[in-house]
Amino acid sequence: QVQLAESGGGQVQAGGSLRVSCTLYRPSGGTFSSYAMAWFRQAPGKEREFVAAIAGYGRSTLYADSVKGRFTISRDNAKNTVYLQMNKMKPEDTAVYYCAGGRHTTTMSSRYDYWGQGTQLTVST
Repeated sequence: QVQLAESGGGQVQAGGSLRVSCTLYRPSGGTFSSYAMAWFRQAPGKEREFVAAIAGYGRSTLYADSVKGRFTISRDNAKNTVYLQMNKMKPEDTAVYYCAGGRHTTTMSSRYDYWGQGTQLTVST
């Protein structure tokens, strides 16, 4: 059974930086490098929204407009891990961040097959 585990959440001041990681355990039907990976987030009282995605072999990335230029998604296939480097953080970035894995690089959450349990990020003023 595929499992995703996020780490690196916490609290940071506005303008600061933080990196979260997500490791995929027990890849099914292929290697980690074949999975598209993504980050989504959900703030209190709001729907889950797309943040960033990276193709299986890292050839392409997608970003939400709200994070473009501030966040960077990357992956280390040797470690089965995807990262989200967040810079110039804003209070509106406060949310539970979820990583997701699937076969397609897309902004649509419904297209991802596997989800982590989420990690809380809080940006304070």
